Amino acid sequence: MLAAADMLFAQSKLPGSVTMDAIAAAASVGKGTLFRAFGNRDGLLDALWATKIAILKERVTTGVPPFDESAAPLDRLIAFLDAILMFKIANRHLIHAREATGGLLQSPHYRWMHAKTKNFIMEASNQVDEDYAIYSAHALLSALHIDLIDEMLAQGLSVETIRQLQAARGKGVIRIA
Repeated sequence: MLAAADMLFAQSKLPGSVTMDAIAAAASVGKGTLFRAFGNRDGLLDALWATKIAILKERVTTGVPPFDESAAPLDRLIAFLDAILMFKIANRHLIHAREATGGLLQSPHYRWMHAKTKNFIMEASNQVDEDYAIYSAHALLSALHIDLIDEMLAQGLSVETIRQLQAARGKGVIRIA
């Protein structure tokens, strides 16, 4: 079912228009089977997202370089933001479909990205209070919305330029004592 959904989202010029009916037909299952398995379309998108982001989550959780403790917290923050940017670009069809729906900020994936970003910010500077880190994490992640990324690319920014600017922005949230 997830493979069928992934294929339909990848082939669609408007991923938001891919319906549960179309996914069920492509997967050769009944629509009810999809709803029992995933609850709703957002649940299906979140499950598909989970399969695709699992490798990154494992790398961050287990401390694989550049996320290991020997790396400076600021470097881990920059590497994390870069990994999210590249993940979104590589999976833009899925990300477009999910980010177009409501409830994104309550999704387990956004909550995970936000928590990690906030923690990296707090580790990078002992001058940062939690409120500042919460806000800054949201601000950094807002620049990684797929529609904004696509708009920057359409305006002529290269992926490498966006990566460099994102790194500079990440460094800018750390308060220097």
